[in-house]
Amino acid sequence: MEPLLSLLRQNARTPIEDLAKELNVSEDSVAARIAEFEKEGVILGYQAVLDPEQAQSRAVTACIEVKITPERGGGFDRLATRIAKFSEVQSCYLMSGGYDLLVVVEGDTLQDVASFISEKLSTIKGVISTATRFRLKAYKENGVALYREERPKRLAVAP
Repeated sequence: MEPLLSLLRQNARTPIEDLAKELNVSEDSVAARIAEFEKEGVILGYQAVLDPEQAQSRAVTACIEVKITPERGGGFDRLATRIAKFSEVQSCYLMSGGYDLLVVVEGDTLQDVASFISEKLSTIKGVISTATRFRLKAYKENGVALYREERPKRLAVAP
């Protein structure tokens, strides 16, 4: 991966002047390269990685293993693209192994996720089966550790 892209993946808010120093190039060169990446579609967007506990998010996240029948002339792509368009879908990946797609879904409640699966996902022609796993706690998200090491509390010293 290009060094500039690697630095941006670590922290997209790094000032251009810091990126230029790190890469030993001019600020204009870095700014132009970023603009080029955006124009070419290499950089598709920027996101903040949130700690769900700190953000007081009560959202329910599920990883759904989906088995599908590939379409003639389209393989998995057409069906995966259709599934990825649902607003509840956060991520959708073609996988190797015992299932075809890994679909990451987010809803306000367990019922919202269950309704999505039963009313939208499972009713799509070509979807053979689903297996759902719910996220209980996140420790790392997009390369960012979400846990903080707790320091042991010292006992009070009494005279």
